[in-house]
Amino acid sequence: MSEQITSRKNELVRAAAKLAQSAARRRESGLFLAEGARLCADAARSGVAVRELFYTARAAEKYASYLAPVLKAAARSYEIAEPVASLLASTDASQGVFCVCAMRGARVLSELPLAHCLALETLQDPGNLGAVLRTAEALGLGSVLLAGECCDVYAPKVLRASMGAVFRLPVFFSETLPGALCELHGRGFSSCAAVPDSAALPVTRADFSRPCVMAVGNEGNGLSQEAIAACETRVTIPMLGRAESLNAASSAAILMWEMMRGGGARHGG
Repeated sequence: MSEQITSRKNELVRAAAKLAQSAARRRESGLFLAEGARLCADAARSGVAVRELFYTARAAEKYASYLAPVLKAAARSYEIAEPVASLLASTDASQGVFCVCAMRGARVLSELPLAHCLALETLQDPGNLGAVLRTAEALGLGSVLLAGECCDVYAPKVLRASMGAVFRLPVFFSETLPGALCELHGRGFSSCAAVPDSAALPVTRADFSRPCVMAVGNEGNGLSQEAIAACETRVTIPMLGRAESLNAASSAAILMWEMMRGGGARHGG
């Protein structure tokens, strides 16, 4: 039987709301807030540790099938009043389902699977990051590496845009991309720098028979010169129209498709 919370001043609710608002609070606590019936169910089904579940009476009726696995997984559950739900919500049309979850433990680069990997350097837009993670999972990439000052992978907009991919796709972190590439080269990875340069090798002609790290830069400036220099090959997406470039999520989707098409199924190892 779930406890009931009717006050917006409840300390558990206020702490959960701060997780949605502050990346610093998420880092300090090792917790994040997921919102939405399907996203919370994805977290529970993916083995994410659910510390607290909050849901409205309306949500319990409307989303019973999604709530079932979360109720089973949650250490504690609370039925909340609608005004309390509005404090937790970061969307205009909230479904009234929220869960506080524990972040997965930090992974070290030596654990990065020997399979195609997308490396993102200082990607700043949460919607772009979420879309990239969703596409990477859908196409079967082995992992995603976030290097430099990327936006927080547990930000509410990233979680929503990823459609739960954050919970399932191996995500690694590195302070600098050149340093990570040096280590991964030593493990047998090839590497490509994605650049908007017609003199670079068209990605459609690149060799992806070996596990490859595809490096993509941020929305405004692309890859750093240091990251480009650290990669073995420069590749570009052939552009036949008038547009000079694509946004980061669109570029990454095309690059990942070519990697998986050219390299076949996931490499083992």
